[in-house]
This record gives sequence, C-alpha cells and structure tokens, in this order.
Amino acid sequence: MPPALLIRLRPSGPWRYGPSDGAHDRVDSLFRSDRLYSAVCHAMLQLGHLEEWLAATAEAPEPAAVLSSLFPFQGDTLFAPPPETVWPPAASTLRTPSPVFLTKVRWRAAKFVPVPLIEALLTGTPLQADQWIADAESGCLLRRDRPQASPFRLAVRARVPVDRLTGISAEPHQAACIEFEQGAGLWAVVLFAGVEAASVWKDRVTAAFRLLCDSGFGGSRSAGWGQAGPPEIGEGTWPGILLPKLAKAKHNAEPLSSLHWLLSVYSPANSDRVEWGEGRYTLVLRGGRVQSRVGSGVEKKTVRMVAEGSVLWSADAIHGRAVDVGPDGFAHPVYRAGFALALQLPVIHVVETPEPEPAVSEMEATLAAALAAAEEERTAAQSAPAAAKTCHVTENAPEPEPTPPVDSPPTEDLAPPPVETLPVEPVHSPESEPQQDVDPVESFEPETPSVPESAPADPVEHTEPPRTSVENPQGEFNGAPAPRDSDYEI
Repeated sequence: MPPALLIRLRPSGPWRYGPSDGAHDRVDSLFRSDRLYSAVCHAMLQLGHLEEWLAATAEAPEPAAVLSSLFPFQGDTLFAPPPETVWPPAASTLRTPSPVFLTKVRWRAAKFVPVPLIEALLTGTPLQADQWIADAESGCLLRRDRPQASPFRLAVRARVPVDRLTGISAEPHQAACIEFEQGAGLWAVVLFAGVEAASVWKDRVTAAFRLLCDSGFGGSRSAGWGQAGPPEIGEGTWPGILLPKLAKAKHNAEPLSSLHWLLSVYSPANSDRVEWGEGRYTLVLRGGRVQSRVGSGVEKKTVRMVAEGSVLWSADAIHGRAVDVGPDGFAHPVYRAGFALALQLPVIHVVETPEPEPAVSEMEATLAAALAAAEEERTAAQSAPAAAKTCHVTENAPEPEPTPPVDSPPTEDLAPPPVETLPVEPVHSPESEPQQDVDPVESFEPETPSVPESAPADPVEHTEPPRTSVENPQGEFNGAPAPRDSDYEI
C-alpha cells in the first residue's frame, strides 16, 4: 500500500476560493485539488524546489505525489463528497423505528457526508435514518442526537481601501468568503507513488503547507484571508489512513469492482481506459487568471474536468494528467492539475439485519384506543335501523283491528309499536296538545296545524327540508373575475 499524508488545516480567519468566473459575491463549493496544486507550486517556488516538483508531477508519466481537494471537518469527524453510485442511499440500506424519517431526511441536500458513514455504505452496513439531518447552511450531514453548529457558513464582508499617504479612501466593495466555526477546518490527503517518492517529497510537501498556512490560501491573501494555524499532519498508508475498514477488506483480498471514487478533480490521460457510458459522474468547468512573475491577470483557457464524488468505470487504475491552460504564446506552461486521487470500490453486499419492533408511546396507545371506540360507536349506529325494522315486523306485530265504517275516511289506526332505540318525540303545536282519538279530517285547522300522534314516526331517518338557492335575476354572478480573484498558476 502506498504511503500517504492526512493534513488538517484550522483556519484562523475567513477564506475565499472564488468561482471560476471570478464573481465577487459568490464562492466555490470546494477548494479543489487543481487550486491546491497551484498553491503548492507557488510554495515550492519560494522554497527552491519548483523545477524538480514540476518534473516529478506535471511532466512525469505518473506523478510522484497527488493531492486531493480540501474537504471540511468538525471535531474528529471528516466530511467528504459521497460516491454518486450509493448516494442518496437506497431504501433497502436504511433502518428506522418510524417510517416518517424515511421522508423527513433530505439526503440529496447533503453534499458532504461523514467518512465513517460512507465506509458503512461501501461495506453494506445499514444506516439508521433517524440519526441524521442535512445542514442547509453548509451542506454537511450532521448527527440529529448531537446538536452542533454548522462547520462553516457563507458570509459577505465589505472592505474599503485607504491610501496610506493621503488618507483618502476609495470606493467600498464587498466580497464573499467562508467563515469556519470553532473546532472546524479543512483536510486533504497527499498520496505518494511509492516509498521512494515519499522519502523525497514528504518533508518538502510538509514545508510547503507550513509556508502556505502563514502566507494564505486562495484569494484576498493581502487582506489576511486564507491563513491557518500550523498544519496537523498524520502519516499512514492509502486507503487505511482514511478508510480503515476498506483497507482491511482489500488486505483480505475481497473482490473489488471496476468503479473508482474520485476525491480530486480529474482530467483523463491518454492511457486511461474509462468507460464513459458506465458509472456516474459530474463535470465542472474550470477557468481563472494567471498569476506569475512573467505576467499576471491574463485569462487561462477553460477546461472541463470530472468533479469530486464522481464514480468512473475502468478496468485498470486511472491516473489523470496536468493540462497546459496558458494563453497562446505565454512565456511558460501554465499547468492545471487533473491527477486522479481515486479509491477502487469493493463489491457491495447489503447486510440484512432484523428491524426492531417500533415502540408504542403512551400517547399513540391512547389515540389508538379512542379511534377504536369511535369506530365501534359508528358501527353500532349503522346497525341500529336494521334491528328496529326487524323487531317491528316479526316480534311486535299488533293484532289486526276491525275494518273501519264506510262513511269514515280510509285511515289506518294501527298504533305504532314501541321502539326502544332512538325514540323520536312527536311535534307539538304551540297552542294546543294533539288529541289521539280525533278524526284528522275534522280537526284540521289551517291556522294551527298539528301532527297527530297516531302517525307512525320513523325512529331513525331524519330528513331536512330541501334548501333552495336564490338565483340572480339577471342570470349573472355577483362576483368579479381573478476585481476577480486569481488562481495560483505557474
């Protein structure tokens, strides 16, 4: 396994890594590896190792050292862009005590995921969906049960240049920057081609990073931006320095796939055999301006590169190349590093674990009991009419009475059977009480109508008089209708 360095930078102030178009009101989402390579080249120039560094990296068939992009960290947690083939996670890889969390967590909003979580996905370990939440400000996936602030945030600061001799200030202007929380910062990996390359370049690369922490990374360095404390450098082997479980699987000769996960921007070399119809990747357009002793401010040639987090399919290892993006006729080459710092992914087997039975809270149990009681009452109310009608026909049928006289009107004097369920009281007239034995024809009075008690009342059905709608007489409705920052380059 090749040797590698894990470098952590703790910013002491705001940082600015502007977009490729040089806009002052925006910043790039990452301090990408091509920008970091340019910064190291400037440091190597001051240290006197530039010619050797370019010969060993940009001009060599296989670079002696490859840099990743700078990714955020907070405390002991490193964040990285997840492989696009496993993100957002599939439903089969998620476990949760409540299905609500499957839709509450916005997995796509997380641009940076904890490295242990990525390792769990690549080894087929299920995730607990209720433990994570995507931070909207930084795009990092944070633990829900551990309240913490965003690792970094975007800010806009205003500056006013003042002439030291005259004391006259110029027009104020604003610039976007990145501000980091206490205990947060950026990390990167430096991968060496072998033990021999590490013995030559490890100390030199460490010295270059120490110099850059004092002089600054990115734009607005003259204003004190981009500075950091002494770099924290750890040594190990790749990929064990970042993903120990995957390194153990690789050591045990477990099967590997043909997919390669990128932690740097990548420009394919002529010898790389990438199947562009496979995998899943994202392209970014990189540009900027030249900063050199020969001439500065000249625009570079733009080039498309494969972004971090992309997954490429290749039967062999991929290396990448450095592209000369200097203007035509420039005094020296201007290299943009597109070396691939990639990890070959294993064959993923999802480990099925039994899901725990969801715990029922006291509130949920009370609500379920109330719903069950309401359902029973509704069922009893619906079955009551049928029971009453059956009782009226079969059990309590009255004896037939004699036929009424011919001169009397054909009325039916059958007394209604006693019904115990849902009794309906007869309607009484406000002036007089209804009389049972009075003939309904003779006792009819238009002024004070009454309802005879002998009329059978339906114990269940209640009808309301139809409501009439008043139309508009006219048949119409009454309502009316509804200065750019430069990249490091040599």
